[in-house]
Amino acid sequence: MRVVDVGGRPVEVHIRRSSRVRGHRVVVRYGFPPEVVVRPRATDAEIDATIATHLDWLAKQLEKAVAPSLGLERLRLTAEQGRREARARITLIAQSEAAALGASYERITLRDQRSRWGSCSSKGALSFNWRLVLAPHDVLDYVVVHEVCHLVEHHHGPEFWTLVERRRPEYSDSKRWLDEHGWEILAYQPPLEVAA
Repeated sequence: MRVVDVGGRPVEVHIRRSSRVRGHRVVVRYGFPPEVVVRPRATDAEIDATIATHLDWLAKQLEKAVAPSLGLERLRLTAEQGRREARARITLIAQSEAAALGASYERITLRDQRSRWGSCSSKGALSFNWRLVLAPHDVLDYVVVHEVCHLVEHHHGPEFWTLVERRRPEYSDSKRWLDEHGWEILAYQPPLEVAA
């Protein structure tokens, strides 16, 4: 972690080493500190150079940061409570949609991902981000339907989107909501235990 002067204010920048990156890069995910992603053996000088190269870009990204609007800071939902509620709601929708499409899935897994809402494996295993429970019901519903549709269409081609639209004609509203507010849900920090 480094504290960097960005446009006259101190900004905490996290350093992450990854064997999957070819070049060094800076990542800004709203609701989280900026992150410098570097190769495993990157030197301090290389990290400093990467930060210096991206300083103007980083300042512009932080200026564009949107203020939170969902009020999640007042929420006292623990991860355990969220997972339990998410599993119940997601399972109901997945069972109903799979039956309607004549498809079946292997299992449902809940995860705490930082960038994905859901996935469908080639073997039919469905995975969802438990934080979807923090979104409006229509948004959670859309993500589940999206992944269940992958049981039939294993791609994002025109046939897939036609199927999603057939199942949820207003899906684009939910997709737009996630694009605008998803970062707040991903940034939610659940309490370790329920307040007394």
